[in-house]
Amino acid sequence: MYPDIEPYAHGLLDVGDGNRVYWEVCGNPDGKPALVIHGGPGSGAGPGWRRYFDPAKYKIVLVDQRNCGRSTPDAAEPDVDLSTNTTWHLIADFEQLRRELGIDKWLLLGASHGATLGLAYAEKHPEAISEVVLFSVTNGSRREIEWVTRDMGRIFPEEWARFRDGVPEDQRDGNLPLAYNRLLHDPDPAVREKAARDWCDWEDTHVRTHPDWQPDTAFDDPTFRLRFARLVTQHWANASWLEEGVLVREAGKLAGIPGVLIHGRLDISGPPDIAWLMAEAWPDAELHLVDREGHGAGGQRTQELILDALERFGLRA
Repeated sequence: MYPDIEPYAHGLLDVGDGNRVYWEVCGNPDGKPALVIHGGPGSGAGPGWRRYFDPAKYKIVLVDQRNCGRSTPDAAEPDVDLSTNTTWHLIADFEQLRRELGIDKWLLLGASHGATLGLAYAEKHPEAISEVVLFSVTNGSRREIEWVTRDMGRIFPEEWARFRDGVPEDQRDGNLPLAYNRLLHDPDPAVREKAARDWCDWEDTHVRTHPDWQPDTAFDDPTFRLRFARLVTQHWANASWLEEGVLVREAGKLAGIPGVLIHGRLDISGPPDIAWLMAEAWPDAELHLVDREGHGAGGQRTQELILDALERFGLRA
């Protein structure tokens, strides 16, 4: 990983609907443009993302997606309206920022739900994308959401039973993200807090499938918990507003765009077949399945592969 760096420019982009999106740029002002697409949804683009890039080669753009704290209004605020926080609104925000910064094409680096957004963005606007690097690949499908909110209960049955029982009994057999989303907007702050904690406890459980797993300390912050849980359930309750299987089905639109997909074999909450199917359908993608590593970039080999891909792509015009 490269040393810590600070942005040389930042601001709030008015994207309409009362939303202002935080952005920052660091590295080389004349370098190869790259956009970081964080996951969650709701995690925010922390400073660690900057360290994947050689600051002498890259012009690095980080964005806190709508309602992610530095972008306003904050999803953690009691009465915030999230109806305009959808996959298509976020993609439009990226495009508006690209034009605002005068960038012709940029590389995409994304992870987890950020991979879903990155794929959807690249398929909608392939002319704006130079290369794509994704790890912990997801497609946001209903099948995946059912897997992570229900079928993973076969791996962690006791923890999943607590997660399921966090919603009213008459909603336990339905759309669990939607049931949680209702609780997370309840007028009673105690109901919201319990729902946020229950949701994040499950989030921190279903990724616990590899030897180097550590609890996510971000979930210790009650404001972050509520923001994160509201945004995840907003997107998952709606299967990311994507037709089922569309990202693989339309991967031909990515022809000519080099891609690197990196996925841990022990990422059971986001099974490796998601990345494999995408690589099979994407003519210019290379796939790396990493033994003994799980969800996220915590493993050494995953980090090495990200850095290697960005180093190679940094040499391309």
